[in-house]
Amino acid sequence: MWLLLAFCSAFCLGFYDVFKKISLKENAILPVLALNTLFSASIFLPFLYFSVITDSIEKESLFYVASLSVENHAYVLLKSVIVLSSWIFGYMGMKHLPITIVGPINATRPIFTLLGALFIFGEQLNLYQWIGICLGMLSIYLLSKVGKREGVNFKHNKWVICLFVAAVLGAISGLYDKFLMQFIPPMAVQAWYTQYQCLLMGSVILFIWYPQRKKTTPFHWSYAIPFISLFVSIADFAYFYALSMEDALIAVVSMIRRGSVLVSFAIGAFFLKEQNVRQKFWDLLLILIGMLFLYFGSK
Repeated sequence: MWLLLAFCSAFCLGFYDVFKKISLKENAILPVLALNTLFSASIFLPFLYFSVITDSIEKESLFYVASLSVENHAYVLLKSVIVLSSWIFGYMGMKHLPITIVGPINATRPIFTLLGALFIFGEQLNLYQWIGICLGMLSIYLLSKVGKREGVNFKHNKWVICLFVAAVLGAISGLYDKFLMQFIPPMAVQAWYTQYQCLLMGSVILFIWYPQRKKTTPFHWSYAIPFISLFVSIADFAYFYALSMEDALIAVVSMIRRGSVLVSFAIGAFFLKEQNVRQKFWDLLLILIGMLFLYFGSK
């Protein structure tokens, strides 16, 4: 069951990236992200109200939001800070880079998750996992060669650096999620962390973006913005419930979620008409082969 949920999450993440790319075109980053957090928080607010305030949702229900202790709220708040930081860097990279470059870089996140498991938790990696990591690193190197043709220098491009920072923070978030799922119900994590994200981004908008709004890229409404929230909410819902299952493997779930690149890459190639798609496809294929090695090595 957790594998099916992971694939569902990956499919939704692919469309999440596409609508994010569309929303950010010639648009201000922070307001788009703020609206994303606002809509995401709005999706889960009714579940919070009917669970915590009126107690009208049965505790056995999939949509019941359990009450949390002050300590657990602190854990969820930390989760919000990690994810929001990753999103800010990821949005900056997504805005300024082709999605056919962003997708493959994001697909390497399981590599950072495994490295985190190696250095933080002292896990031992097997031969298949090391092969997967090496193939992922090789694919990034080859992708950097293709990127140069589009004026994207991986060594000196700040937007590429933003993507890698987002990837590392995303990997940290994945490891932290597995920790949280051991003692906090998944619906409680998602419902509360979306509220905290909304409050945090509200502060960013009020104190950072709004005073400087006339000096930066102007904001305009895009029909794609609500779809960012919709697809990321569904993706995270499936993801958290997958992780909450006892036999779920974080490395495998993380790898499957990165299969979202197939959706975003295909749309970038056929509908957004991005450049050098054929060369990037072979780099993407190498990444996917590496992910298969990670999958079989983690079973």
